[in-house]
Amino acid sequence: MKKIIILAALAAIVAAYFVFDLGQYLTLSGVKDLVAQWEAFYDRNPVAVLAGFFAVYVAVTAASLPGAAIMTLAAGALFGLVTGTILVSFASTAGATLAFLSSRYVLRDTIEARFGERLKAINAGLERDGAFYLFSLRMIPAFPFFVVNLVMGLTRIRIWTYVWVSQVGMLLGTAVYVNAGTQLARIDSLSGIVSPGVLASFALLGIAPWLAKLVIGIIKRRKVYAGFTRPKSFDRNLVVVGAGSAGLVSAYIAAQVKASVTLVEARDMGGDCLNTGCVPSKALIKSAKVAAMMRGANRYGLEATTPTVPFKRVMARVLDAIKTIEPHDSVERYTDLGVDVVKGYATIIDPWTVEIARNDGGTQRLTTRSIVIASGAAPVVPDIPGIEASGYLTSETLWNAFATMDEAPQRIAVLGGGPIGCELSQALARLGSQVTQIERSDRVLGREDDDVSLLARAVLEESGVNVLTGHAAVRIEGRTLIAEADGAEVAVPYDALIVAVGRKARLTGFGLEAIGVDTAKTVNTDEFLATKFPNIFAAGDVAGPYQFTHTASHQAWYASVNALFGQFRKFKADYRVIPAVTFLEPEVARVGLNESEAAEQGIAVEVTRYDLDDLDRAIAESETRGFVKVLTPPGKDTVLGATIVGAHAGELLAEYVLAMKYGIGLNKILGTIHSYPTMAEANKFAAGNWKKAHKPEGVLKWVERYHAWRRG
Repeated sequence: MKKIIILAALAAIVAAYFVFDLGQYLTLSGVKDLVAQWEAFYDRNPVAVLAGFFAVYVAVTAASLPGAAIMTLAAGALFGLVTGTILVSFASTAGATLAFLSSRYVLRDTIEARFGERLKAINAGLERDGAFYLFSLRMIPAFPFFVVNLVMGLTRIRIWTYVWVSQVGMLLGTAVYVNAGTQLARIDSLSGIVSPGVLASFALLGIAPWLAKLVIGIIKRRKVYAGFTRPKSFDRNLVVVGAGSAGLVSAYIAAQVKASVTLVEARDMGGDCLNTGCVPSKALIKSAKVAAMMRGANRYGLEATTPTVPFKRVMARVLDAIKTIEPHDSVERYTDLGVDVVKGYATIIDPWTVEIARNDGGTQRLTTRSIVIASGAAPVVPDIPGIEASGYLTSETLWNAFATMDEAPQRIAVLGGGPIGCELSQALARLGSQVTQIERSDRVLGREDDDVSLLARAVLEESGVNVLTGHAAVRIEGRTLIAEADGAEVAVPYDALIVAVGRKARLTGFGLEAIGVDTAKTVNTDEFLATKFPNIFAAGDVAGPYQFTHTASHQAWYASVNALFGQFRKFKADYRVIPAVTFLEPEVARVGLNESEAAEQGIAVEVTRYDLDDLDRAIAESETRGFVKVLTPPGKDTVLGATIVGAHAGELLAEYVLAMKYGIGLNKILGTIHSYPTMAEANKFAAGNWKKAHKPEGVLKWVERYHAWRRG
């Protein structure tokens, strides 16, 4: 109702403008006649005329009607330079603010519902530099003020910021027009009031804050580099430290744009993902899945059997998978691409110099215009009494240790209930080990919704894992881990202890502290992935905030492009749509918000769910466990987040990642043909469930009556 009242008021003002032909008075000749008629009345009734003029001016600008410039001239003619400038300055700000608020109240929610993700970057920029942007627009008359009012109302710029910047930004232009109005009788056209020279002066004033900001930035950069001597020439355009996902992509991009780039890696090319993370764990999970399928063959109408697990052969297959993929990330491949690959340890001596302690015993120094730090992360080892003598393994060390074993460890204790701990626990239990998983919080996969965590725990226990949530590891005695819950201790004997409580950025040994780079938990970077030094960037796990291989590659594009071309244009790292998959069986995949996060952030959401036990392909494959859950704004089909639990959930999630990235709603997913029978149909049916919940019941009743009438 309030929106209707606002629209009605604006419509009434616009209607009056046309019905009473008020435009005739808002012309140069019309205003000259009015001034001549009102001068005597103003002398007798100054307060009434001032108040009336103020009200009309506010109404004209609030309704975005043409004529504000003419009225400003009239103010100069009637009231003089000082009074006219003060009057118009406040009236124009008041009217502009009313137009701004009307646009915000009536239109902003609708626009944000449709283009919310795209507006986030704009609003973030306005949060940071909104006063500068608005002042520039106010100072440059080429931008129609009424358009500025309406468009700014759609953003989240603060009202007070809008008011005071508009007041200051329009003051000079107001004074110019009011001053011209004092000589109204001599004015033949508006074009003569503001000459090209005056317009240019306004434009320069408008960009003055940006010039000041640029100068301040230059001063800050000089201060940052104080005490360091910049080389006169450089050996390289870019030096990349670390050959994991972020480092490889950074070096690849640099080589493709013909930059001179050196990639430094002391250990294995490919980083953690290839050698100790994604690749070996997924190879192990596949072998474990086959073993589980053999035990559960009766689900498919076959005779169940207990598999024999030659553990050494299983691990040989895991290592073979690594070796098969190794050429993709090898020194030879990157050398052929044009990358100078150096095996060794890099130390940053100053912002432009990197010293490399080569693995072959030599030392090499390179000067470079820019540096990308992509040193990755390492497993966290908690400070538990007795852990150093415990013989613990981590996600990095377990592969080589297991490769030497003829049989899987009989008893395995896994410390940690996150994705890595859950994946390893299920896989090793399926391969025949007695696995006990210890998690100090009250549930596994604590970042997921409760229903996801409960299902994850259930499938772990079905796989043979003894899950101890709410248990904190307090000490290790010999080959026994002691955990405590509610004051009671539980002894967990083990033959192998796997520590999987998280990962931390690799920050030491690169010279970062010596040159003053902030390394509290990660390498501290700005939105462009630059450190305190504008030519030193960080990407991947070492930069955070996410520890995914795909995010590291994503960040590497921004880091390398900004490092190589930032003097022309810089790109802000975009974290709007980050998918994640936990490779349990069934898989757990998510992008965007889940219910828990929405509740914590106070975001109103509508939850649509589709269970896989209704899906034809899932039924045919006996893969009915799981669901698709989509979060949308109440009454809207915009995807805010999706969680999928089920077979191939990681692949199914891609449709929602695409939808969120490019603003595709559930209606369009529903209208897209999905092959039958496929698991991907689950996404379409989830969209169908949303549509059913929003069918227009009132319209359908009239349609029913129509069909009844058609039947006679």
